[in-house]
Amino acid sequence: MIELRPFSGLGGANHGWLNAKHHFSFGGYYDPARMNWGSLRVWNDDTIAPHSGFPPHSHRDMEIITYVRKGAITHEDSLGNKGRTEAGDVQVMSAGTGIAHSEYNREDEPTQLFQIWIEPATRGKAPGWGARPFPKADRTGKFVALASGFAGDSDALPIRTNARVLGATLKAGETAEYPLGLERWGYLVPATGAVEIDGVRIGTRDGAAISDVETLRVTALEDAEVILVDAA
Repeated sequence: MIELRPFSGLGGANHGWLNAKHHFSFGGYYDPARMNWGSLRVWNDDTIAPHSGFPPHSHRDMEIITYVRKGAITHEDSLGNKGRTEAGDVQVMSAGTGIAHSEYNREDEPTQLFQIWIEPATRGKAPGWGARPFPKADRTGKFVALASGFAGDSDALPIRTNARVLGATLKAGETAEYPLGLERWGYLVPATGAVEIDGVRIGTRDGAAISDVETLRVTALEDAEVILVDAA
């Protein structure tokens, strides 16, 4: 099953410094039919104005993955971690027992990112943060794990949940496959370009909620950069 969620129909709010679109209920946007997709709880599509951002605030017991689409985001937290994550790269924050953080766009251009929240498999663990680059050339024509709760994904950033966040870079006409599994919940968003799954066209920043699929086959209708969550 493929449920298309067009970008134009997403909830959200424009705060001036932040233009946010929500694939799931979040903040002032509530839709009882879009509370989660398996353990995937939040997928926000954020555009942050230059020299602005989220001031220090707290989270607990959530795996928060940030995929930067354009520009860069600068992170600081109550553990003393600091880092700048650029376009195409990923940062992960395991909120655990509690962590305060800020996320600022220190650049002279807008920053665009996906912020993804996945519920942890166990609660009450120590908080943590990490980031690393993921060159787009390394995921040409295939899905690569960017963040993962599975031991075999040694090159991915670790998350404390039975899930993966994956990326693929596809040329027009190219097809990538991923063994999703019938009992899993997939959610796919093209960061750029357009793709097709089982005859359904998914355009830039559209969402596709995927279930009851053994092997996921994604064909690029034009050059595309795709992010996929595989959740329990």
